[in-house]
Amino acid sequence: MNRQRALLAIHIAAVLFGLTGIFGKLIQGDPSVITAGRAGFAVLALIAFMRFQGTSPLRGIKKRDIRVMAMAALMLAVHWVTFFMAVKIAGVAVATLGFASFPAFITLCEGLLFKEKISKDEWLILLLVTAGLVLVTPSFNFRDDATIGLAWALISGLAFALFALINRRAAAGIPAQQVACWENLFVLVLTAPFAISTVAQLGALDWVWLAMLGIMCTALSHYLMVASLSVLNARSAGIVIALEPIYAILFAAVLFGQYPTLRMIAGGMLMIGAIIWSGLRQIDKTHTA
Repeated sequence: MNRQRALLAIHIAAVLFGLTGIFGKLIQGDPSVITAGRAGFAVLALIAFMRFQGTSPLRGIKKRDIRVMAMAALMLAVHWVTFFMAVKIAGVAVATLGFASFPAFITLCEGLLFKEKISKDEWLILLLVTAGLVLVTPSFNFRDDATIGLAWALISGLAFALFALINRRAAAGIPAQQVACWENLFVLVLTAPFAISTVAQLGALDWVWLAMLGIMCTALSHYLMVASLSVLNARSAGIVIALEPIYAILFAAVLFGQYPTLRMIAGGMLMIGAIIWSGLRQIDKTHTA
């Protein structure tokens, strides 16, 4: 894969990530059912892909790896369930913009949990993201569904940040498709008991959306992201992934007529701009090192 194809792959991955909230809105099921179904279809797709490659989910896996991946999967399950709750309560735009705060949570968690020093520029980025969230917040009244939805989206962003930090250890020395397969399997195990009572309520079309969510927005998007990272550095890929809320909001506007307010647009631009600036800073540091 050359750089041009890698950039195309990461853009397609960003579009697929942006579709996640759309499928969450389309599927007539509760968040636990959507999460379990997504994970189940992703596991099937990833196992089929590994068999095609001539490998196995069990190859080279140790007990320690299983424990770390299970911890990461717990955070991934919380992230998905709370994100879909935000989508159901507040809509795609609010949910996606709230989740977009996760890079700020990663910086905070690195400082609080791993005692990594936070630079002045990083504090400024955190301040910009916070200001963006204030603008995105529909109101400061928790009787407002949109505000409750944003709160769930922020919890989703925090859970994803913890997932990313744990996954650094989980992914060390293990092929990405194996990590993704095991983590999705654990997500399925964790959420299936909560989903089983309502799974019969899903219609035929819901199963189609679930399959597309699990195969396209989980297994395929993950593969494209990993493949692009063989050419692009993580910061370059992160800048493109930061465009996910833009794709999600565009899809929601076209499909559901969910148009963000000017205040939300301003807040979203502030947050996305801060995230992109953070990525560009890191790239400049790498080039000058």
